Amino acid sequence: MIALDTNVLVRFLVRDDETQSRAAERVLTRARQSGTHLYISDIVFCELAWVLRGRYRLARDEIAGAIDAILRTELIVVDDIALITRALSAFRSGSADFADYLIGELAHRADASEVITFDRALKGASGIRVL
Repeated sequence: MIALDTNVLVRFLVRDDETQSRAAERVLTRARQSGTHLYISDIVFCELAWVLRGRYRLARDEIAGAIDAILRTELIVVDDIALITRALSAFRSGSADFADYLIGELAHRADASEVITFDRALKGASGIRVL
């Protein structure tokens, strides 16, 4: 198994740098051909959503679609697909960043009774208390 960094996924998805995009595609193609699993950490998903929204100005549904496609890709390994899927669902319908919803899901998994935040975009989100 190998782990992918955010910039490899960005180059593969956005294809804004021809050389790096081809290199990213080669990594993914070789992994598929050899049956090598590709690990993507929670923080990489957070960074990916942040970069796609901030730098590339993609809409929420485009970002969610990209993450969803990654999750459905054969040989992709994540820590907890159900957790990421729940955070992705909240991101699709909410107004906060993907990372905020993932923080909530991770806190819930750790048996925290709530997440306390100043982030007004999370007002009304399950398990979140906005100060």
